[in-house]
Amino acid sequence: ESETMSQKQDNLIVVLDIGSAWTRVLAADLNEGALRYRGHGMVESAGMRKGLIAALGPAFKAVKAANEEAERVARANIDECVVGVGGPHIRGVNTNGGILLGNRMREIAKEDVKYAVDRARAIERPPDREILHLLPRQFVLDDQPGIFDPIGMVGARLEVDLHIATCSGSALQSTVTCANRAGLAVTEAVLESIAAAESTLSADERELGVCLVNIGAHSSDLVVFFEGAVAHTACVPIGGAHFTNDLAVGLQMPVAEAEQLKRQFGNAVVTAVPQDAEIEIANPDRQILRLRTIAEILEPRARELLYYVKESLRQGGVVDALGAGCVLTGGGANLPGMLDVTESQLRVPARTGVPVRLSNMPVELVSPSFSTAIGMLLYAHRTRVTRAAESHSLRAKLRAIFAASF
Repeated sequence: ESETMSQKQDNLIVVLDIGSAWTRVLAADLNEGALRYRGHGMVESAGMRKGLIAALGPAFKAVKAANEEAERVARANIDECVVGVGGPHIRGVNTNGGILLGNRMREIAKEDVKYAVDRARAIERPPDREILHLLPRQFVLDDQPGIFDPIGMVGARLEVDLHIATCSGSALQSTVTCANRAGLAVTEAVLESIAAAESTLSADERELGVCLVNIGAHSSDLVVFFEGAVAHTACVPIGGAHFTNDLAVGLQMPVAEAEQLKRQFGNAVVTAVPQDAEIEIANPDRQILRLRTIAEILEPRARELLYYVKESLRQGGVVDALGAGCVLTGGGANLPGMLDVTESQLRVPARTGVPVRLSNMPVELVSPSFSTAIGMLLYAHRTRVTRAAESHSLRAKLRAIFAASF
């Protein structure tokens, strides 16, 4: 029995997504090269404050509970995982660097590429910043731009444009400590917006230019792809919980009740709600509530969120790079009317990002709320396949440089 258990263990891929609202553990295995759903556990998060772990005790208990649930469904021991990192401490910066290959043209070797990347990444950064991903946007060889893999080409000067995604070292360490206390070793860390992109965006969208907004409970991560590469990453300090709190304050009711109302009757566009629609709510004196009142509270918050997104795009210089528009995902993307607000604020088409379905996966996971966790699985699978290929082929070594430097 234990033998089959450990055989299964080898091809199990497990991800841990500690969000402000929910802590999720999702397990899949490799079946003839394809990912197959094995199990998941999901519990309400604890010990979180403003998107960061504020108390390790409650936070790791939530991880442990979610993991035990995933183990039960997957019928396997889970002892390692890939973690997601997101929230207000994420910073993205574009940088470039290059090397002269001597005064004669010569063939570009792997070492040259690595050296050029090292030059590009050697930017000053505060001591507590941790590099999560080095994402190459393009190589430029003797002023010829748009090269993706320069190894074997001939030239005298090689430059690389990089996008560097960094996070707070202490925030990352808290996540790792949480996993460790719950009995999980961490093999890799992934930026949550990049993971969500992995499960929701098409290759065409990345090529034409697209902004993915991953709306969490306390903040919304965004990532812009252009010409197939990451051009901008950022975080906006507004999420679904702000919508709920606005309702709780505006309607003078408990947060849990406001959440229920938002899910059942919420809309981010006032005019989309019939003028005469009303419901009775069971607070002390069975009050009658116009449904438009709910939308009147939610719409300004939705506009504010997208205003922040637009400002971030402007700062990143990518406001005109959205040929394929904007994709909303994360739990907050479930609010009706969000697409309309997005289209009117950003003046580009918008759609909801729903994650691809793995084989055997329960249908309730095909929801924007699971985009990050499923994307983390796809990402981890891809880097694992890449690493396996690397041990066979030197040519693919280029990829290793850009794997998360974790």
